[in-house]
Amino acid sequence: MSSAGFRFGSERGYPLAQAGPDARFTESLIDSVAGVLVGYGSPRLASLKDSAGLKSALTAFLYSSQERSK
Repeated sequence: MSSAGFRFGSERGYPLAQAGPDARFTESLIDSVAGVLVGYGSPRLASLKDSAGLKSALTAFLYSSQERSK
């Protein structure tokens, strides 16, 4: 992936403020992200714990928590 589109000092787009449940954050999204990772050579999700871990990591990246946003 090229970093040509990124500018140092530019404002970040993430994390998003989380006002409540996000209809875009679904199991299908988790499956899609897992599929992309597999396409780049990562192992498939082998268990529900793997899926939960990926969901947790995506949540941490996408959304700001109340504690972090203070």
